[in-house]
Amino acid sequence: MAFEQAFQQAFIYLSSVVIAVLLGKRIGLGAVLGYLIVGAAIGPWGFHLVGNEGEQITHFAEFGVVVMLFLIGLELQPSMLWKMRHQLIGLGSLQVILCALAITGVAVGFGLAWKPALGIGLILAMSSTAIALQTLAEKGLMQTDAGQNSFAVLLFQDIAVIPIIALLPLLGTGAATADAGHGGSNAWLAHQPGWVQALATIGAVVLIVAMGRIGMRYLFRAIA
Repeated sequence: MAFEQAFQQAFIYLSSVVIAVLLGKRIGLGAVLGYLIVGAAIGPWGFHLVGNEGEQITHFAEFGVVVMLFLIGLELQPSMLWKMRHQLIGLGSLQVILCALAITGVAVGFGLAWKPALGIGLILAMSSTAIALQTLAEKGLMQTDAGQNSFAVLLFQDIAVIPIIALLPLLGTGAATADAGHGGSNAWLAHQPGWVQALATIGAVVLIVAMGRIGMRYLFRAIA
């Protein structure tokens, strides 16, 4: 029964991919938009071919994004990244800052306090690397100046996600922090000031990187 259900789901996904590509090409907007339309159609708010609010395809979707980013990474050259350093730092930071400030201003204009408005601005300033790179690759723009600049901006956004995640606790309200602290193993951290939570997030990232660069090296040597 489990095998039949898995086969049925796989058939739905693969058939949907074919329909999505044909639909996207037909309307002239690329396969990405077709994926979105067909995904909405087969989802829990469409024909309900995929239930549980999309939980059944979460792992498939994450795996697909990882594979696509891995394939893009195989095509990257360190020399190209070095040549793009000015676009990476200049255009990338300019896009994130300007978009975040613009969206923050709009949110403040609607009556939000500046902290939640800034949080919304930072979140919406990010782009979907998977969708953007897929669209650039489909249209053959990756090797053009516009494609390289777009890739630099997307890469900067991926790097900027880490400090933005560390900054979000500083922008959280006291009520939200109090509600988050009622349960779970991280309840003690939820009761701490925002700057402590931000430092804890940064420290966790630094620890993971250090373990990957230093600890794993000694581990692999010991195993070898």
